[in-house]
Amino acid sequence: MPAEFSRTQRLGEQIKRDLALLIQRELKDPRVGMVTVNFVDLSKDLSYADVNVTVLVPEDSDEKIVESLTILNEAATFLRMELGRGLKVRKVPHLRFHYDDSLKRGARINELIHQALKSDQHD
Repeated sequence: MPAEFSRTQRLGEQIKRDLALLIQRELKDPRVGMVTVNFVDLSKDLSYADVNVTVLVPEDSDEKIVESLTILNEAATFLRMELGRGLKVRKVPHLRFHYDDSLKRGARINELIHQALKSDQHD
């Protein structure tokens, strides 16, 4: 019976779960906002993992988000080493963190829909 998910997808999901815990428990930098790991996209040869995250910061400022991403990318070596302790793979992928703005885009689209509905009701 064939597997439902490919090895790449399974490994990506495992990295996503493990990274979420590592960032929450092991990353002690107070400048990092609340980070949510949305998804992990692995390269075909499993050497790189593009980690898409959402960063919630109090002011929701772009500077704070960029600062959090910079800190995450600087901590990538440490996080990779910690991932290697739990993963059963020969080589742990290099981590590259990227900001996932899908929540902001979704909120903006929702706002536009509500504005369009209000304008239709007034016409």
